[in-house]
Amino acid sequence: MKNFCLLYFIICFFSISAQNNPVFPGWYADPEGIIFENTYWVYPTYSAPYDQQVFFDAFSSDDLVNWTKHERIVDTSAIKWAKRAVWAPSIIKNQDQYFLFFGANDIQHDNEVGGIGVAVASVPEGPYKDHLGKPLIDKFHNGAQPIDQFVFKDKDGSFYLYYGGWRHCNVAKLKDDFTGFIPFEDGRIFKEVTPENYVEGPFMFIRNDKYYFMWSEGGWGGPDYSVAYAISESPLGPFKRIGKILKQDPEVATGAGHHSVIHPEGTDKYFIVYHRRPLTETDPNSRETCIDLMEFDDTGLIKPVKITRQGVTAYPLK
Repeated sequence: MKNFCLLYFIICFFSISAQNNPVFPGWYADPEGIIFENTYWVYPTYSAPYDQQVFFDAFSSDDLVNWTKHERIVDTSAIKWAKRAVWAPSIIKNQDQYFLFFGANDIQHDNEVGGIGVAVASVPEGPYKDHLGKPLIDKFHNGAQPIDQFVFKDKDGSFYLYYGGWRHCNVAKLKDDFTGFIPFEDGRIFKEVTPENYVEGPFMFIRNDKYYFMWSEGGWGGPDYSVAYAISESPLGPFKRIGKILKQDPEVATGAGHHSVIHPEGTDKYFIVYHRRPLTETDPNSRETCIDLMEFDDTGLIKPVKITRQGVTAYPLK
């Protein structure tokens, strides 16, 4: 009997300990995952009503399982023009500095103050300060609301900014100091690259010299939120929709979307970082950050991701 009880305890212990999703407590959405100096980082939106959503926390980990919280790496006291609703951070390292791109104020037309801003720090955990003293993009171009930005570094060292809500996505080529944009050959600054069914949340990565462009579909507050993708030969597209690879599982969680991808260099491991809503929650802001494995078939297509409560096992970088 004692042996049975001990075995039962061990099974229960490892069953509970294997529940790695969500990866950290609290309501957090739109997570951007990245690797800096052999450390995993996640920069999410603090998921709350807009007037409370005025700061960013960050999280770091050595193994994707155990996370350290870095509180208020930046807030609206440092970004004077941002009054409410900072969200969907995207971060990149450039010339030994860390640049955090974000949306602010949820502007609805060109006459409002807000849009996409940039903050800068000397270390990943901040504190961050305003890089420009004003938005980088504060107008609607090609119908795209200036939100949900993703900064991407191409193989040749060029930086591109993909962004856009309201079912439109633009790409623009950034100056090296992130103070503005370099026009394309035809003179345009903002090129529309909207794929079929695009809603928001663009993300890009390169695998085997192919450009994988990803985005979110559906409504962020509902159960049908999801992620789809396209593959192109160029960072400028065209991006023809291939299909959906991340969505709700009625037995696990709903509203799975607005993701990023972490890829440890020199491996074929890909981890999808995303938010979802627990089955017990009905408030649209009750979103939690999760990580699951993302795999490919022999032709390079992304296999449908299975969202899990177990999440991923420890994967140290060192």
